[in-house]
Amino acid sequence: MADTVRILVTFALEPELIDEIRAVAPERIEVDVLGKDQRQLLRGFRYPSERERAAVAGGLADAFSNAEVVFGFWGAELHKAFTGKGSLAEVAPKLRWIQLTSAGADRLLTSGFIEEGIVVTTVSGLHSTPIGEYVLCVMLMFAKGMPRTVRAQMRGEWTRFAPTELRGKTVGVVGMGHIGEEVGRLAKAFGCRVIGTRRSITAPTSNECCDELLPQSELPRLLRESDYVVLSVPLTDETRGLIGERELRQMKQSAVLINIARGPVTVEADLIRALEEGWIAGAGLDVFDQEPLPEGHPFWSMENVILTPHISGGTEVYNRRAVEIFADNLRRYLHGEPLRNVVDPVRGY
Repeated sequence: MADTVRILVTFALEPELIDEIRAVAPERIEVDVLGKDQRQLLRGFRYPSERERAAVAGGLADAFSNAEVVFGFWGAELHKAFTGKGSLAEVAPKLRWIQLTSAGADRLLTSGFIEEGIVVTTVSGLHSTPIGEYVLCVMLMFAKGMPRTVRAQMRGEWTRFAPTELRGKTVGVVGMGHIGEEVGRLAKAFGCRVIGTRRSITAPTSNECCDELLPQSELPRLLRESDYVVLSVPLTDETRGLIGERELRQMKQSAVLINIARGPVTVEADLIRALEEGWIAGAGLDVFDQEPLPEGHPFWSMENVILTPHISGGTEVYNRRAVEIFADNLRRYLHGEPLRNVVDPVRGY
């Protein structure tokens, strides 16, 4: 590792947070931030001409060629910019570590970077509070009939009905990690029974957030018993298409599916059919196969669907929490210590 470590920040970050990164070791690190045009390119901004786009992309390549550490997101545009462009030694010869601002690393798993020795870390744990609150919000909206009420208000209709309670309901969490445990903690505070699955366990157990923690092989039981099924797993080869027709038919007809994982964890065509034909009562969806969700997609008009534009992990303090995780890892990196949240390419997270 060179005496001076050059860090490239790929997203807009408040000046005081940039200063916090520099303060980790001001004598050893240099921090560069991508310009506005380059950040827009990474966000999928459509330039008026391919020539202008190419000019901005050229500057992007120069920025990456000098970086030892990259701190930022890895969106579709950045993925396309570096996939299939030759070896990593040609694209970013000095790059040693990528600190993502996301909890998932599914796009990087097909980039070849990890295979070429680049360490990739995530901000796993950052999203547990906002997503936990989001899941409870969706559960309460379904229990209290809020989609129905909002539509009636828009039509100017006074339509009364009997809401339900969360107390006594069973919440099944598929993927009991940081987010799943927070969902379990909040659900238990509302008097719910919580069951969950975790890939790493082989026999049933329990903890303070979960009444019954089950091996992944017990997924059918979780689906049969749950009133709310929460998908909280990373997108890997193992979880892609995890919830399809067979699994949806195992759920109660009165149950609600909530997906805050990734769209492809469900088989979208099967989920649409399940919602249309009443195999399940509803779905709360923050993630989709294609984002933004295309105009005219069936989900837009379904009265038993609550959908949001992939914002469940958002919070007004997101950048600060991400910098705290990065700064801790940066100190570890500079001292040659193990980093937190290192992605295992075999597991996929």
